[in-house]
Amino acid sequence: METFGASGGHRDVARPRIVFRDVIFSRTEHGRLKIKTTAQQEEERMKELEKKMKLYVAARDVCFSKRKEGVLDEEALLLTQQLLSSNPDFSTLWNYRREILMHLETVREEDDLQKIFESELSFLESCLKQKPKSYGSWHHRGWVSARMPRPDWARELSLCDRCLSLDELHCWDYRRVVVKMSGVAVDQELRFTDRLIGSNFSNYSSWHYRSTLLPLLHPESPEPPSPDHQPGRGSPPPSPQTNAHRVCEEQLLKEYELVQNAFFTDPNDQSAWFYYRWLLGRAEREDMISCVYVSREEERVAVGFSKPVHAQSVGLMLVLDGQPQRVEWRSVHPRLRHSPVWVCDLPPATISDIGNEHNLTVHWTEKHTHRDCALYNGRTESWCRDSATDQELFRSELSVEKTSVLQSELTSCNQLQELEPLNKWCLLTIILLMRALDPLGYEKETLAHFQTLKEVDSMRSAYYGDLCSKFMIENTILKMEYAEVRVFSISDKKLSTLCHLDQLLLVTHINLSSNELRRLPPQFSMLQCLEVGEL
Repeated sequence: METFGASGGHRDVARPRIVFRDVIFSRTEHGRLKIKTTAQQEEERMKELEKKMKLYVAARDVCFSKRKEGVLDEEALLLTQQLLSSNPDFSTLWNYRREILMHLETVREEDDLQKIFESELSFLESCLKQKPKSYGSWHHRGWVSARMPRPDWARELSLCDRCLSLDELHCWDYRRVVVKMSGVAVDQELRFTDRLIGSNFSNYSSWHYRSTLLPLLHPESPEPPSPDHQPGRGSPPPSPQTNAHRVCEEQLLKEYELVQNAFFTDPNDQSAWFYYRWLLGRAEREDMISCVYVSREEERVAVGFSKPVHAQSVGLMLVLDGQPQRVEWRSVHPRLRHSPVWVCDLPPATISDIGNEHNLTVHWTEKHTHRDCALYNGRTESWCRDSATDQELFRSELSVEKTSVLQSELTSCNQLQELEPLNKWCLLTIILLMRALDPLGYEKETLAHFQTLKEVDSMRSAYYGDLCSKFMIENTILKMEYAEVRVFSISDKKLSTLCHLDQLLLVTHINLSSNELRRLPPQFSMLQCLEVGEL
């Protein structure tokens, strides 16, 4: 573009560049046309890059040589700074830099160290501005802050606030370090998640962080046993860890309201739905011996645990009629090194006489718990166990208030589902609410919703099939135990997977026919009493 002056001359105000595929035309001030191809430009760029790479490699080699020789001086500190400024993900150089700083700690005064570390923090800020996702930079900043003579945790917390307000997810781990070192109160951090979630319901990391804070600030208190329910003979004492990861009911009800606001605002955002699933989750099962089974004919003892264990390393001891027994515990299948069911054979003729009565005790010494089992005369087998209904294994025990709130939540989700009939998150949450309230009563509706899920989210139909199979197996176990039988029948239900097989340890008859099972898993060996199987 040209302009003309009063003297009739002219000057260039701008020099337009016109690109035609592989050729670039640029005007000069003399009006002559020069042509430079992109291939030529690429060659020049590669030459410049090669030149920089040679300088970088030479500086790197000098650093490696200095480290090998044990040189820990300020020249090495400056050299690593230059290299890390261009590549903050070079972990070896961060390690070398820490070695230099630790050496300086031994030869410098406290005030000098404070200045060195403050300079290091400034350098780290420049690295993070260049590459905020650099794990090495965040880790090194935590290391530096922890070793500073006079750390400014308020400043570091403010830095985290700024980064997280920009949704820089890599800052979360560093924030946890700052919070721990500076002693920030849990309620203050919970209010911080309030702000982030309030400004952006899609902030998944904030929801997750909130799930780690709530059990600390509002833990669920273990309820004392009622006078009408006393532990039976052989029942283990209650574990203090049973409620360690749960939230008290009062706060839980408030969280339901908060998360409902989120998913009604944006039903297709998955962050709030995932958090809601966490709220509906059951408490972790306590470590316990859930079942002891003894067979007089086979002279065998089977022990069921609340989780997979390695019996040979957790300290399992069998006492028969007051005498410790030397037995060899083995898993029910060679591939299951950690298993919830373990068995052992008793010495020959130990309990074979049907006219004798025997008392067994299995001690889990690592967890300081045990379970007793009596084999009465005239009986060929005996067991002592907590049923799935006793353990509330497949649903949480609900108070009247919580039941009312969850029922209201179910009504709200049903209303949302009418507005958003193809929303998979809403459908899946409705299923979870139904299972929390009454898994057997809502069984028909649950199966219908699973069918809809497979249609609206066909890419995950196999996942929904496995989840549906899991819920049907749970319901069948509950029905079996309510009927007080040892027959497990779940034929022609399109089962795609088997689970909870440790709960079938005592089953004698099983019917899995006309399903979609391709093979039986190794866990099928947990059915230690099985006599008849229809597959």
